[in-house]
Amino acid sequence: MKNTLTKATILFTIILVAFSTTSVGLAQDYTVSYQLLNWPDGKVTYELNVVVPETLREYYVEKSHRSASSSDFPKFVTSHALEPIADKLWEIYDNEEDFANGVLMIVHQITYVETLPAKYPVETIVDGQGDCDLFSFIAASIMKAGGLDAALLYYEQQTHMNIGVHLSSAPEDARQSVYYVTHDGTRYYVAECTGGNWKDGWRVGECPTDLKQVSAEVITLENAEEMAPGQVSASFTALEPSALSLEVSPIISIQNGAITFRGQLAPTMLNENVTLYASINSSPWTVIGTTVTQSGGRFEYVWTAETAGLCAIRAAWSGNELYTGAMSSTRSTTVIPLFLTAMVGVAVIAAVIGAVAVLMAKHTQQQSFEPPEQQPW
Repeated sequence: MKNTLTKATILFTIILVAFSTTSVGLAQDYTVSYQLLNWPDGKVTYELNVVVPETLREYYVEKSHRSASSSDFPKFVTSHALEPIADKLWEIYDNEEDFANGVLMIVHQITYVETLPAKYPVETIVDGQGDCDLFSFIAASIMKAGGLDAALLYYEQQTHMNIGVHLSSAPEDARQSVYYVTHDGTRYYVAECTGGNWKDGWRVGECPTDLKQVSAEVITLENAEEMAPGQVSASFTALEPSALSLEVSPIISIQNGAITFRGQLAPTMLNENVTLYASINSSPWTVIGTTVTQSGGRFEYVWTAETAGLCAIRAAWSGNELYTGAMSSTRSTTVIPLFLTAMVGVAVIAAVIGAVAVLMAKHTQQQSFEPPEQQPW
């Protein structure tokens, strides 16, 4: 029994070490540019540059894309990942309607191609193509990130989707009668995400003719993704690349023990916020802490791991006006539960006691068989 326990413990430890030393390398980032007007009939044009880290794209590629029913749609709304886009839109728009129309200008610039299965906004931005539901996921993500109450509008019979946006007042720039749906007392103005004409395309409150007399399922976003291990970068200027390294020590620790994260931001800058994310036993990513860069762009953070298991760790920097944001490669560490350390301790003690007993037994046996001392005659 002790032999089996010891072998199992050794095998388990080997597996943990192998997992803990695994990391994902860095790769290229993707830059996509969108044109924006200062308002729907405006004459001032802005170029918004959006940079998607390859590690963030990989994160969404690896997530489940299963969509068995309309209740699965909100998981494709990723407001945290697209929040920097919303922040930039608020720099040029000063009211909810203009902000919403700015979002529609963005999705109207993406090429329409029917796509299956469903994809996450980051994937669609990188691909540069998608269909009505993928455009709706992007639009709803940016709206939600910008503080607007948005919902997905699903027309099952027409196999179509757009979004609804709640505004504090009725849209004023709509070029036709304003359309909306009401859900739980909230008025959501229709926002059509397809069209392909970013300057003169659909505006919030306008509704395609074939959808005016049909009902839509209103899918609210309480179950949308709350957190991701990184974000896109967004700027009205061209951005220089940045990089973020991360090391984790130790790679195996005991539950409630301290784990230290160290890394470096390039270019080297002081007092830049670096956010640490963890996914424990394949759970959703959560923020476990934030630290700031010190001399040479280096940072350090000490984390107490309260939950045992296999932990994937990432660090992210949101970028600034000059540099893209950066995500580190994924590092892994293993937190051994206390009960397992106790079992290992018992096994080690038992092994030591057994070894001592064997040595003592051999020593006694040797003494027992020593020949009697010869007496002189």
